Amino acid sequence: MPKKKLTQRFVETAQVDANQRKVDYFDTELTGLLLEVRKSGSTYYLRYQNQRGKTLQRKLANAAVLKLNDARKLAQERLSQIALGEDPFEQKKALHDVPTLAQFITASYLPHVKGYKRSWETDECLLRNHVTPVLGGYHLDELTRQHFVDLVSHHRLTHKPASTNRLLILCRYVFNCALKWETAGLKRNPTHGIELLPANNKRERYLSHEETQHLFSHLEDSDNKLLKYIIALLLLSGARRNEALMAKWNDFDLPTRVWTVPINKTGKTRYIPISDGVEALLMQIPKVEGCEWLFPNPQTKKPFKSIFHSWDTARVRAGMPDVRIHDLRHSFASFLVNSGRSLYEVQKILGHTQVKTTQRYAHLSQDSLVAAANAASFVVDFDMTKPLISTTADLTPSLQHPALSHLNTNDTLDEDTDEEIRTTG
Repeated sequence: MPKKKLTQRFVETAQVDANQRKVDYFDTELTGLLLEVRKSGSTYYLRYQNQRGKTLQRKLANAAVLKLNDARKLAQERLSQIALGEDPFEQKKALHDVPTLAQFITASYLPHVKGYKRSWETDECLLRNHVTPVLGGYHLDELTRQHFVDLVSHHRLTHKPASTNRLLILCRYVFNCALKWETAGLKRNPTHGIELLPANNKRERYLSHEETQHLFSHLEDSDNKLLKYIIALLLLSGARRNEALMAKWNDFDLPTRVWTVPINKTGKTRYIPISDGVEALLMQIPKVEGCEWLFPNPQTKKPFKSIFHSWDTARVRAGMPDVRIHDLRHSFASFLVNSGRSLYEVQKILGHTQVKTTQRYAHLSQDSLVAAANAASFVVDFDMTKPLISTTADLTPSLQHPALSHLNTNDTLDEDTDEEIRTTG
């Protein structure tokens, strides 16, 4: 490799021979600076040793853009930074390694959730429709909290608070994964500190005993002859719709009274206790010769992909178009709580990981609440057959406390006087 005291004229006129691919000229004026000459043009490079003693060569600038004097100044600055332990080329490389949000979602996040999350397609849909079109082109280290505040505000214009909250929670999880995996360039979660929107649209719908009987009278008339058995299993077990539709006969172990769901919503195996009602129901469900599925589609002998049409027809005929299939799970939890079962028991049966989730299903009927309130009657020792206060004159003896001597019967107590009575009386 030739050495030469570079001049601006040489840089502008240097060429390679026809049989050469390139030629490197090392500047004798500044050690480390070299000019790479190709047929396509010339480029300044800097050769140096990093902190580990490894010789590296990094591009400085295009010689057609940067004059020689400026190239020497730039090379000197880079060498000074390297001597101080700060390699600007490595910092630039690190920035280059930071993925965009769209790249991270495609290359890292989605492959990860596909392995364990059954609802990964929902994640993919939300990210594809609402996040990547707006923020996908930003690198992870460029995204700020304000980006996601704006995203939430924009999404809220056309969606309910619960939907917007779901999008925010998903974004938060995506960045938590990136932090956990130590993704290049990311130091913090830009969604941190953004509060969820108040969601007052939580829908509660529970079937009463009378509604349940009325509904089943219309299920009997359904064209789908298995619908009444499917709905009955959901009501008697609290199972999710897909858990019932994908059930196999060998999932039910009657001797141990355990229904095994191999893969549930969270991707884990869960176990549902078989009640007397479920056991009796299993005896009534018609079996198809040689079919392993509990509820096979008569045409395909495979599980139903959807039962919405037959279910929707039945609930409309019953005059209950607002009842969803998932409300059967709500109702099951309500039945358990109203019969005196603890939230812990309900949580285990429903397969919830957090009791907070169970509390939403744990609806108490008005009769149960009144019965609970009546418990106070057994503690307070009053004769309920007699009025506590018959006339305003009955109030007079109660005003003989020394602290009330200045009051007449038309006066009211302020907070300080009330406190004095409670502490001295």
